[in-house]
Order: sequence, then C-alpha cells, then structure tokens
Amino acid sequence: MKRTFRTAVSLVAATASASLLLTACGEGAKGAGGSGGAVKVGLITKTDTNPFFVKMKEGAEEAAEKAGAQLSTAAGKFDGDNEGQVTAIENMVAAGVKGILITPNDSKAIVPAIEQARKKGVLVIALDSPTDPQDAADALFATDNLKAGVLIGEYAKAAMAGRPAKIATLDLAPGVAVGQLRHDGFLQGFGLAKNDPAVVCSQDTGGDQAKGQTAMENCLQKAPDINVVYTINEPAALGAYSALKAKGRQKDVLIVSVDGGCTGTNAVKDGKIAATSQQYPLVMAAKGVEAVVAYAKNGTKASGYVDTGVTLVTDAPAKGVAAKDTAYGLDNCWG
Repeated sequence: MKRTFRTAVSLVAATASASLLLTACGEGAKGAGGSGGAVKVGLITKTDTNPFFVKMKEGAEEAAEKAGAQLSTAAGKFDGDNEGQVTAIENMVAAGVKGILITPNDSKAIVPAIEQARKKGVLVIALDSPTDPQDAADALFATDNLKAGVLIGEYAKAAMAGRPAKIATLDLAPGVAVGQLRHDGFLQGFGLAKNDPAVVCSQDTGGDQAKGQTAMENCLQKAPDINVVYTINEPAALGAYSALKAKGRQKDVLIVSVDGGCTGTNAVKDGKIAATSQQYPLVMAAKGVEAVVAYAKNGTKASGYVDTGVTLVTDAPAKGVAAKDTAYGLDNCWG
C-alpha cells in the first residue's frame, strides 16, 4: 500500500498541556461549510503521544490540506481517558464540525456523547477501535484485526515446518476487542482451538515493552522450552526479545507480532521479530477526512466497516504465505 497523502504539511508537535485543546489547520482554505467556507473536521485520538496516533494525526492533516478542510484535533490525557474525549466531542460540536473521527478510549462509555453529536447532524467515524455497539458510530475505518492475527498465525505455523510448537501469547488486556481479535486470529491461523495445549502460557501486557519483558520472564519460568511467541504489538515483542536474550534463547524462539510501525519493522529487519502484520493508521485518518468532506459537500454518508488494509512483513518468508519484505514495510510503515 503506497502512501497517498505525502504533502509538505509539517506534523504539529503534540504537548501534554494542549492534549484536550482544539487545534486547527487550513482555516483559510475554501470549501463547503464551516467558517470561511472550509469544511470543519474533528479528530480525537486516545492520546497525543503514542506514535500510532501521531501518524494518524499526520494522515488527517495531510488529507485536510489536500481537501481544503479545517482540521481540529484533541486527545485524551492518557489511554483510557473517556471524560477527556467526551469534552472534546462537545467542544467540536459547539465549534460546528461536520464530522468527527475518533479512536474511542472506552468503546461503551463514549456512546452517549457520540449519539448526541449524531443527533445534531455530525457524522461520526470510529478509527482503529470500534464503538460498542459498532453501529453507535456511522462508520468504522480500521484494520481487520482478526485477519492481522490470522496472517501471523499462518506464518508461524509455516515457519515451524511441522516442529511441535510450545506457544506463549503475550496479549493486551481482558475485554479489549482489538486484543481479543488478534489473539483469536493467531490461533485460527496456526490451526489451534481455544485452550489448545500447545499454548503453554498466556499473559497480559497492555502492549507495553516493560510489561512484555516481565510477561515473557514469567512464561519462561512456567515453560522454559517455549519456542513460539505471539505478541499483541511490537513493544511487547521487543520486551519478549529482551527476556529471551537474557536467557540466551533469542535465536531459537520465533516471535511474531502485529502493528508494523517503523520501529517494529526495523526490529523485523534486525531479526529480533520474525514477522509482523502491518496496519495503516495514516490511511484510516486520511480516508476519514475524505468521508467527512464528501458528507459536507453532497450529503454522501459513510456507513459500515471499511477495511484499511493489513500486510504481512518479513525478511524470512515462509512457504505458502504471502508477504512483503522490510524494504516495503519501512517505506509504508503506518502509512
């Protein structure tokens, strides 16, 4: 997938003090609706510090510049800050946005605020993470997380080439749909049933590198002969790698992951991670901005689920599993 929106727009630096304030670009642009004729679009991310959401913001800025739209952005103070996102929705609606793009911190708790925005004619599109229920938002633009898990599960199965697998899964957290879908997809791709004895250890990491290292240490105490590690994302994978390296096991354990950020893809290039399923947050946001502009101009309303793509990235291809190399992955990391 090529990056469609590479313009000269500079990435606005996020600061903690401005995390819940609205910032705008493109105010002088001409278009339909909004002050000065520009279409007003809002983007609300979980936080403004996570590189995934920084890339998402970059995609929205580039798409808004191209479309002549006015973009306002906001974020929670921390991952899980629903109250901050509610405030951001209310502020954006009051400012007259035609549409809001949001990565929900709490898929259920955010729903009443989204419903109020939609009642006032604002198009609401969830990015990356669905609302609960999914149709609480007008549309969802996101990675097919089940497919992302299936891809690395199929890869791990093929890479093991018939050798018995003893698997550790380093997951996200209980009740989080993204984590569950990736976990279930990995099992499906590997050909394992739920509670299969081949999975000898499962630990939650919150997608954090330090917690990933601790989780891997715990798993190695429980099952020292683990030879396959599935991780929810690349920070958790790098934590697992550190724990394995400390035991001298880094070269004989297969680590697979999901996300495909630039740091994670470099870890694949360096051989720390065997393969990752790469997703594209820049595309999610860019398509979201396009959808809001279309809605403002001609009433076309985005609906349902839009798959923004996923690609298996590895420099050690496995027979029968389609993949791209890290040169492609680094050229397209998160966008």
